[in-house]
Amino acid sequence: MAENSSVILEKRGQAFWITINRPEKRNALNGEVIAGINKGYRDAHDDRDVRVIVLTGAGDKAFCAGADLQNTGGAFAADFSKPNVDYADLLRLSQNATKPAIARVGGVCVAGGMGLLCMTDMAVAADHVIFGLPEVKVGVFPMQVMALLQEIAPRRLVNEWALTGEPFDARIAQTAGLLNYVVPAAELDAKVDWLIGRIVDKSPTAIRRGKYAMRAIASMSFDESIAYTESQIALLAMTEDAKEGLKAFAEKRKPSWPGK
Repeated sequence: MAENSSVILEKRGQAFWITINRPEKRNALNGEVIAGINKGYRDAHDDRDVRVIVLTGAGDKAFCAGADLQNTGGAFAADFSKPNVDYADLLRLSQNATKPAIARVGGVCVAGGMGLLCMTDMAVAADHVIFGLPEVKVGVFPMQVMALLQEIAPRRLVNEWALTGEPFDARIAQTAGLLNYVVPAAELDAKVDWLIGRIVDKSPTAIRRGKYAMRAIASMSFDESIAYTESQIALLAMTEDAKEGLKAFAEKRKPSWPGK
């Protein structure tokens, strides 16, 4: 286990857990939290045994309540000599990740927390969780969150959430495509563990190359993406995992993935 007081990094079997550890602040984002999540993603990718990342918040009150607004204006202060913002760089890092990530949402998820939710591949939430983009209520706007959110949820709903700042519940979030599963709070961990289990027994090479390809074709036209994926499936077929998977299928046994 590793931690920087605000983020706990912990390897549990083949899952790498990143836990925002500021429950007294509703797991609000600050520089230390962003740096800790960034480190977690990098550490997970550096560890060959890690197959999946789980991002969550400590306690049962909040997943992440967005930027820490305790110091007025401080949350949105910027060093204008830097071309990139740290939070934006974290979202960039997540999109280029080649290991799948699951958001475990046990409490309120609003503002910048919505960006953390959207940067994962899958999400499981407790049925009492409230979501929202309340930035307009304090005179700002969910600018960076929009870059990911608009690719997931229907435009009309995104418009309503961002322009009114009003909260919505877990069922609406699921219907909008933000969540894979909504479960009672008591069943949240079991459902996350179930989803982890559905990932770690699959080919790590197929998942790695698949995530890379999905990212690559996201901005391509159909003609561009079909041509690109033609070459990708040919390359994937030459990997050791593909050969093992086909052999195991023919021999009616579970594959033993080389991860190559």
